[in-house]
Amino acid sequence: MSRHVRLRRRAVLLAGAALASPSLAQAQSTPAPSSDPAVAPAPQPVSTAGTKRTYLPADFARFAPQTAYDMLTQVPGFTIRSADQERGLGQASENVLINGERIANKSGGAIDELRKVPAGNVERIEIVDASSLGIAGLVGQVANVVVKASGGGKGQFEWSPNFRAHFARPNLYSGSISYSGKAGGWLDYTLSVEDQTGRGGLGGPVLITDGSGALIERRYQIFHSESDLVTGKIKLGFRGPGSAKGNLTLAGTPYFNPVYNADTRVRADGDDRSRVNRSQLNGFYYDISGDYDFRLGPGRLKLIGLRHLDHEPILQTQITRFVSGAPDTGTMFGRNSYIGETVGRAEYSWKMGKNALQLSFERAFNSLDQRGTLFNLSPAGTFDPIPFPGGSGKVEETRYEGTATLSRPLGPKLDLQLVLGAEQSTLTRVDGNLAPRKFFRPKGSVSLGYRPSPGWDTSLKLTRRVGQISFYDFLSQPNLSQDRQNAGNPDLVPPQSWELEGEIGRELGRWGKTRLRTYAHKITDIIDIIPIGASDEGVGNLPNATRFGIVSTSTIQFDPIGWRGAKLDATLGTERTRVRDPLTGVERSIGGNHDAWMDFSFRQDVPRSHFAYGAEAQYDHFNKTYYTTEVLRSWEGPWFVSAFVERKNLAGLTVRFTVINLNNARHRLDRYVYDGRRTTNPLLFREVHDQLIGPIFAFSVKGNF
Repeated sequence: MSRHVRLRRRAVLLAGAALASPSLAQAQSTPAPSSDPAVAPAPQPVSTAGTKRTYLPADFARFAPQTAYDMLTQVPGFTIRSADQERGLGQASENVLINGERIANKSGGAIDELRKVPAGNVERIEIVDASSLGIAGLVGQVANVVVKASGGGKGQFEWSPNFRAHFARPNLYSGSISYSGKAGGWLDYTLSVEDQTGRGGLGGPVLITDGSGALIERRYQIFHSESDLVTGKIKLGFRGPGSAKGNLTLAGTPYFNPVYNADTRVRADGDDRSRVNRSQLNGFYYDISGDYDFRLGPGRLKLIGLRHLDHEPILQTQITRFVSGAPDTGTMFGRNSYIGETVGRAEYSWKMGKNALQLSFERAFNSLDQRGTLFNLSPAGTFDPIPFPGGSGKVEETRYEGTATLSRPLGPKLDLQLVLGAEQSTLTRVDGNLAPRKFFRPKGSVSLGYRPSPGWDTSLKLTRRVGQISFYDFLSQPNLSQDRQNAGNPDLVPPQSWELEGEIGRELGRWGKTRLRTYAHKITDIIDIIPIGASDEGVGNLPNATRFGIVSTSTIQFDPIGWRGAKLDATLGTERTRVRDPLTGVERSIGGNHDAWMDFSFRQDVPRSHFAYGAEAQYDHFNKTYYTTEVLRSWEGPWFVSAFVERKNLAGLTVRFTVINLNNARHRLDRYVYDGRRTTNPLLFREVHDQLIGPIFAFSVKGNF
């Protein structure tokens, strides 16, 4: 699990703010040449030869892009996929390359680098079939952004504050600044500082009813959280001797994440009370990564190294006060954790006729060292320690992986990629008096890319994958706000899956582009909540699960009907999962599964002006989460609607104002808690949230210097 995901989970609803953020929609216009950038031709590939479609910078002039990333977001029908947090570095998953190369690091990848590349440095963007590349792991369409070296120093900046009308504090410092240049003709450098801030907040009623449906408690809750992740980064790229080239990236991030969750409780029995839950996470992480690529024999050898360390100290207190004057009750949880990852990887690539081959070997070492403490509030007002078995421990994994990749064309319209490999890993609970567990697992993939006729492309991929697990799940982790504790599970193992994925794409000419992706996964050792011991529960493995999904992505341009500069991006997806419940034995969905989503983004670049406007509507649906003693479903919306207006080229700047949550989407939770195991005990209470989020006002200014 990535550090950003962990932070967002701790902030609980902080992710709700990001959910409503508008995407940077695209816009199109008439095909007639014009000096007005707002009515320049819509992005169309200037070449569709072979396996690639090529776009030039002039195709994106209408959008006044400031960075290479701004250009990439405007490629019709292309969906950017960020890198998965795979085991080690493993195979590629981010569908973006820079100058034909995968950016193999865990500090942002190619997408992060493109945000720092001035738009003027982009030569072209190529959309390529993944199977035609000699890069293992990719499927479907891949964007290769070809960037030319900068002749002198250039900088970019973005300031993007936002404000919520209710509950949350203003987000004033979100933004980034970077500067890139050259030194000595052989060294490129980029210096950057970025503040990834977030604010979340909600408030409103919570109703508690008993098993018969009678109201037993009415609450009013206020929640807000703030997070700031300030990343300073130095990236160096060097060339020589000869054709050798390398990169070194140094990044450090202090972060701050206070969370406040308070409520007042009016009870039917008259025992009124209030509760305050506060948590503070102030930590840091750093990343050091580098690679060196040089010619060796008939091919090239690339050496990659990575070191990551994350210090995550969290302190959470929860105190309940009684109107009657009874002594306060409370709990305090503290956890001091260090998470480390060290990866070394070697890749040797060469050509044999039409064949592109690669051999890779990787060693990864991951560790978690957690020291957890738990306290109860005494009548005297002091927090006294209580036993917390399983709250402290050290978990380590050493993993070795080897793969061989073959890529070759099978004809002018068909490409093949075959990846064969395996991994061997050792999982150890260092201080748990448990013997190390060793695993050997085959992995790999076979993929085909086929172009039946001009304007059509298809791909099919079968993958054997080994998944990732969070070491935190090996140890006990209490959830104070929901009075629940997940027991540690020393028997947890990574899931494995067979994954079949297919894509088909169709160019619609001046009308745009559409794609359809389907997938079917058969998973063993799926991660879910399971019973542990006689009465505990925690994260564990269930024997088998299946996942089926279909996703449609389209860009529709309205120029052919005379609506110049207007376009619609639409994404629709649905997913169905099945797993056998460990208590009932009956099949159900995977807990908390995201099973339906839609996103409609409209934009028009107004002809004969530097203005653009647009709107976005997003829909998300999540399945229930199943615990041994409760079942709940939590969601926001499910629709979020936003609108924006943008001024391009305002003294060289791009300025945008956005209003999010125009439809007053709310936070909702429906929770059923049982008096013991949910299969054998009666319903204890039902908890229903229907709470205000309110509008969010966002402003952004970005430019180059």
